[in-house]
Amino acid sequence: MIAAWMDSTNLKPEARCEDIKILCEEAVYYGMTAVCIHPCRLALGKGYLEGSGVKLCTVIGFPLGAEDTATKVFSARQALGQGANELDMVINIGAVKDGDFALVKQEIKSLLELRQDYEFLLKVIVETALIDRIELEILGQIVSESGADFIKTSTGFSTRGVSLEDIKIIKAHKSESLKIKASGGVRSLDFVLQLIDAGVDRIGSSNAASLVQEYRQRGGLLKG
Repeated sequence: MIAAWMDSTNLKPEARCEDIKILCEEAVYYGMTAVCIHPCRLALGKGYLEGSGVKLCTVIGFPLGAEDTATKVFSARQALGQGANELDMVINIGAVKDGDFALVKQEIKSLLELRQDYEFLLKVIVETALIDRIELEILGQIVSESGADFIKTSTGFSTRGVSLEDIKIIKAHKSESLKIKASGGVRSLDFVLQLIDAGVDRIGSSNAASLVQEYRQRGGLLKG
């Protein structure tokens, strides 16, 4: 079932309580893997998802990645304390452009140290729209070696979202155990199916409910 690939997302700054309620109810109804919402909505989301099996995901350093490491760690700890099961953290993209990959390694490591107190998945957002091929290759290796669970392509707030070429590059330069989350601009079911066929493990979309509905209307194209 295609819903198992979906992180149903609402990261719009103008999202209302009612919007988060609908997002969570749809995710529960369709059996999606997670909902992804802003940290300020975690308490609300937790209440709607209680006992459902749908994971509660939030974002750290979103959408620019420009906070320092200590700020990201503080935000992550706060989110986990409010019940988040999964964190999607934007790396320091400026550091990548400086060639300071040590800083990127350190911020991932610092967030993962929170596993001493909390159980959670970490997805590392590399914002493929803003980096070149060589930088993406290097980041694929760094995230693989870090112990993070996923490399995530995009925030959805940059100049473009995920492309199939992004996935191809990542797959060629990551470990077998590192999973891929594709996000940004995922609006059609055909593209979702292409991404799954390309080897992604999760898909983040603000249109997740309509995509699952279309999948059902087509009679189901995946086994699961």
